[in-house]
Amino acid sequence: MDIQERDCLKEVESFDKTGFNYTLSLLSGKYKLTILYAIYRHKLIRFNSLRRYLNMISHKTLSVTLKELEKDGLVIRKEYQQIPPKVEYSLSEKGKSLIPIFYVMCEWGESYLHNT
Repeated sequence: MDIQERDCLKEVESFDKTGFNYTLSLLSGKYKLTILYAIYRHKLIRFNSLRRYLNMISHKTLSVTLKELEKDGLVIRKEYQQIPPKVEYSLSEKGKSLIPIFYVMCEWGESYLHNT
């Protein structure tokens, strides 16, 4: 199917009413895709392990972004009532539904990575 024929990319009266805009609203942000990818690769990960893995993200930025992803229903946060506190993150079903998009992005990147 030609890309121009797909219903979700058709012309609409307002951009804010498109599925594309909704997707962007969930994924836009400097590190959201990076964090989702990291959680996907680890399946279940604690905050400090995630922070070490993504060492370019500050503690505060990671914390704020995880809260946004949880609010949007893409990430599940499980807190254990113990000392010291233990918090684990995983992808929700909604978050897991993004995995095919990650694969397409990866394939696209691989095909152009060495052509620049």
